[in-house]
Amino acid sequence: MLSAPEAALSFASVAGVDVDRFRLALYPEPSRSPFILEDGVGDEELTPAAVLFPIVQRMAEPTVLLTQRTAHLKDHPGQISFPGGRREAADPSPAHTALREAAEEIGLAAAHVDILGYLPEYLTATGFRVTPVVAVVTPPFDLHLDTFEVAEAFEVPLAFLLDPANHQRHSLHYRGKLRQYYAMPYKEYFIWGATAGIIMSLYQALAIAAR
Repeated sequence: MLSAPEAALSFASVAGVDVDRFRLALYPEPSRSPFILEDGVGDEELTPAAVLFPIVQRMAEPTVLLTQRTAHLKDHPGQISFPGGRREAADPSPAHTALREAAEEIGLAAAHVDILGYLPEYLTATGFRVTPVVAVVTPPFDLHLDTFEVAEAFEVPLAFLLDPANHQRHSLHYRGKLRQYYAMPYKEYFIWGATAGIIMSLYQALAIAAR
C-alpha cells in the first residue's frame, strides 16, 4: 500500500488528474463542518468568501493556476492567491462566488471550468470564512487580468504542490502572538498563508481518501 504522501502524489501524475479519485476525496456540496482554523483566528465575525482552486489539465502535467495580488490592495497586498473573494448578497452559492470572482479577476470563463467538489471551509486570521471550490480547467483559454487587483497569473505543477518535500512551516508575530503557517516557495513566488493552507487541505484530503 502506498504511504499517504505517495498516494497523494500519485493523483497528480503526468497522465493528468484522476477526476474520480479527486471527487471521492472532496465534499460534493459546501460544508461548514468540519472546518480548518488558521492559527490566530479569534472570536470575531468572519466574512463569507470563496476561492476557485483551478487545476489546469495541461498535456505535460496538471498545474494549478494562481494569481499575485497587486501591492496596493487593502487585503493581502502582493500575496499569492487563488482567484476568489467575498461572497456578494446576489451570489446563490460559494461556487457562483468563486466563478464570478475568477471571471472578474482574471477573465477565466466558466465554460472552461468543471467543478469537482469542495474542501472544508478555511477560517483565516484576517477575518474570512473561505469555501475552496476545486475544479478542473480545460485549455485552451484566454485570461484577461483586472490589473487593479491582479499583478500576474501563473501556473505551478500540481505535483510540486502535493509533494511533502515542498511543504514548509514558518512563523511570524501577528497581533502580539507567534503564529504558525505553511509555505511552498516556487521559483520567485512565495506561496504561503491561506493559499498554502488550502493546498495542504487538498493534500490531506487526497491522502485520507487513499487509505
